[in-house]
Amino acid sequence: MPSVQVNGGRVVYEILGGSGELIVLTPGGRFGMDIPGVRPLAEALVEGGYRVLLWDRPNCGDSDVQFYGQSESHMRAETLHGLLTALETGPCVLAGGSGGARDSMITAILYPELVEKLVLWNIVGGVYGSFNLGSYYIMPSLQAARAGGGESLVRLREWRELIERNPENKARLLALDRDEFVKLQLRWLNAYVPKPGQTIPGVEDELFDRIRVPTLIIRGGENDLDHPKRTSLEVSCLIRGSTLIDPPWPEDAWERAMEDRASGKVNRYNLFDTWVLAAPAILRFLSN
Repeated sequence: MPSVQVNGGRVVYEILGGSGELIVLTPGGRFGMDIPGVRPLAEALVEGGYRVLLWDRPNCGDSDVQFYGQSESHMRAETLHGLLTALETGPCVLAGGSGGARDSMITAILYPELVEKLVLWNIVGGVYGSFNLGSYYIMPSLQAARAGGGESLVRLREWRELIERNPENKARLLALDRDEFVKLQLRWLNAYVPKPGQTIPGVEDELFDRIRVPTLIIRGGENDLDHPKRTSLEVSCLIRGSTLIDPPWPEDAWERAMEDRASGKVNRYNLFDTWVLAAPAILRFLSN
């Protein structure tokens, strides 16, 4: 896979399609671009006449681990700015689900000149969703670093997996200054503490005034605690002129995927397998 250096770290990417407007497709969590479900959506968008940029964000897939910025999503937004600048691309469509939706929104807020349209789904918010992110992505590393610095970090399963994919990550983790890393992790953790006036973690509601591009929002499932219906409705109110639609997948798709993930079943679908169902709605929106 090709890669570029952004802020001292290697960022791996792939562009599908030979011509057409560029769509940056970003998955959620700390999953890489090869997580099942992402490529089928990308291929469907390519069939619709677009090019699609897939990328491994810092701390995901084959890219380098990196730690800086106001929050992890702010770091990713800065990285995407550097990647698109290095690739000399013009304004493009940002599309993402879950953490990828948050990364896309923050990119649009910080770098509006990069964005032509926004497509968002599975937007994380609410007390449960925000606390869950902090406990899953921040607390293990924060506790490990406090106990044993980089030597403890490289023993965590999450970082072991990234070291297996990119051996250079071990040296990067071991080289971290423990006190500075702990300070940064506390800052990242604070972003996930629900606060008045922050519909999505770590972003003041007033900043949504900076998003002036056409935006499609696929609302959250009826009982999805990770990506609440309420949060997607609130974001649709914050982004003026945005279009809100019902999900093209079952209302309980996320819950069923989480159950399968916990039990080891694969007879229904994985976390992002249903995303390809959004392709027709996305293509209709982009054609207007």
